[in-house]
Amino acid sequence: MNKLVLFGIIIFIGNSLFSQKLEGVKATIEKPNFVVILVDDAALQDFGVYGGEAYTPNIDKLAHEGTMFTNYHSSLMCAPARAMLLTGCDSHIAGVPNLPVFLAPEHTAHPNYDGILNTRVETVATRLKSNGYNTYITGKWHLGNTSYTLPTRRGFDRSFILGASGGDNYDIKGYLPFKGDTPWYADGIPLEKLPDNFYSSEFLVDKMMEFMEEEPNKNKPFFSYLPFQAIHIPVQAPAEFVKKYKGVYKDGWDKIKQERFEKAKQLGLIQKDAIMGALHPDLRDWDELSAAEQQIAANDMAVNAAMLEAMDYHIGRYVTYLKRKGLYDNTVFIITSDNGPEGSVTEGAPAELWMKWVGYHRDQKRLGEPGYYGFIGPQMASAAAGPSSFFKFYAGEGGLRVPLIISGKDIPRSQKRSAFSFVTDVTPTILELAGISEKKPLVPMTGKSLLPAIEDESALVYREDEPIGVEAAGHSALFKGDYKVTRNARPLGDLKWRLYNIKKDPGETNDLSESHPRLFAELIKDYADYTEKMGVLEMGSEYEAQVELANKIAAIIGIAIRPWLIGFIVTLAGLFAWRRHVRKKEISFGG
Repeated sequence: MNKLVLFGIIIFIGNSLFSQKLEGVKATIEKPNFVVILVDDAALQDFGVYGGEAYTPNIDKLAHEGTMFTNYHSSLMCAPARAMLLTGCDSHIAGVPNLPVFLAPEHTAHPNYDGILNTRVETVATRLKSNGYNTYITGKWHLGNTSYTLPTRRGFDRSFILGASGGDNYDIKGYLPFKGDTPWYADGIPLEKLPDNFYSSEFLVDKMMEFMEEEPNKNKPFFSYLPFQAIHIPVQAPAEFVKKYKGVYKDGWDKIKQERFEKAKQLGLIQKDAIMGALHPDLRDWDELSAAEQQIAANDMAVNAAMLEAMDYHIGRYVTYLKRKGLYDNTVFIITSDNGPEGSVTEGAPAELWMKWVGYHRDQKRLGEPGYYGFIGPQMASAAAGPSSFFKFYAGEGGLRVPLIISGKDIPRSQKRSAFSFVTDVTPTILELAGISEKKPLVPMTGKSLLPAIEDESALVYREDEPIGVEAAGHSALFKGDYKVTRNARPLGDLKWRLYNIKKDPGETNDLSESHPRLFAELIKDYADYTEKMGVLEMGSEYEAQVELANKIAAIIGIAIRPWLIGFIVTLAGLFAWRRHVRKKEISFGG
């Protein structure tokens, strides 16, 4: 063969191989990055862009640059929601059907009721990591602190996480009487203290940027998971964020709920002729409160809004960092909440004694500052839910319907989507955007990609005849088309099944179970099929999550005080014996 021809062939093959190599590198580089921001206990309308009072310009900008979902639903409590968000699987399949503190002892023997993330399911981080992604998490984990459940074993390269359901935002102390210091872990190693000048929203963003700076393989795409503590109890925020909201909520929860309802209609979150869900009749009227009580309630809502703004401010710092590093344009942002607004309260003489003991206060002159223990309570939570009924821990729309924003690379701008969507849809959406086809896992995902709905306003995520169920702690719901059957357990529920058209009636005011008996029976049958398929246990009429929690608290307190109690009894017995001995001597001396 002519040497010149041979040389030409070699050059041609070399160029072809080099071009293919470049194409492979280009494909790797062009894989989108992902930033998943999970807010804790945010209502559908808490962000400014959804009609809330808090100033959230960074979240709002991402929403305007992407797609807002108006009919997205999650679980009614945090741990099940997080399991579904990260795996695409129903919470029962994932092993987290309930909060661990709510699990009845007889349920824990069931394989679906571990209360921590099981090994049958894979996280989205595991799947992305195996496809060339760097993976990081900073924030609340709450899916287990065992050797096989910590993020370091579930697909995350770097992690700084809170292993509990919540904690103080300035310190390592817990937020409930039966919890001591909060379990924080740095790359799987438990911590005994947090850094000086710690504030959760600020630190979690700082740590995420630190992980990315320390990354040795910066040319790889990344998955960044930021599950904030905001706005979980205790509600806390630096004073500079609180001051602008003082007085905003002074007119009470009825006005807030009405205003959010009107904004929901104006923004197209609900139909113009929708009916607002009323406050539950067992909740207090605003006028029943004294002037001082009204001021405290308004102040806690002010801190709540301030905590959202503080979080948004630090999200803005992270966005600026990504832009400075040239990463922003190739990043998809997903922003949502784990469940609706928190209605729990921590008050009364025992709670006040505990607060004083561990260093919490309710000083209205130090709102939101270190040591402040804020909570909005059930009335304000109901108001935050706007047009919807109930709030966190209940299967009403107020507990389940939350915001979802998807923005960034290749996501259409400035649009809203009203197709029903569910928390299990987040992982399939990420995997499709990353170009990762689902392998054959031990357990297939139950969620679906949201991309068809994002790309086409008329497209549905789920067929009109396709049921989607959800259950936690005996609170249950099943969606099918525009309809929903639901039952709520105690203390505010009565375990009665009801049927609603949530498109027309998002406030769940008109029970259709009697007027539409066939449809009602159909959806009840669908729910029974769901429970059988997912391994859902019936809680029983005697079960109540709060009672189960109270029993656990009593047991823990009993164990904690037993040595003191025994010591007290022994001391008392000793004193009694000594007194008898002295008395005998006195009698003998007197004789």
